[in-house]
Amino acid sequence: MLLEMRTYFDARHGGPYDRGTADSWYSRGRNPHFFRGASYDSAPVEEKDMTPFELKEYNAGFDENESDPNARKN
Repeated sequence: MLLEMRTYFDARHGGPYDRGTADSWYSRGRNPHFFRGASYDSAPVEEKDMTPFELKEYNAGFDENESDPNARKN
């Protein structure tokens, strides 16, 4: 029996996944970061201070948005 492993990401506003999708949406390029609280209302966490899972969340959000050419702000 093969079991499917799924990873669930926290998609809250300001989190790593959200920031990845936003960077892609606004064509800002890949720049891993996130906010502990709401976006821009709390101090940012930069790539050097992110855990491997937080980096995975950011990259998943960025990559998922990049996979859809219609998911860009014009």
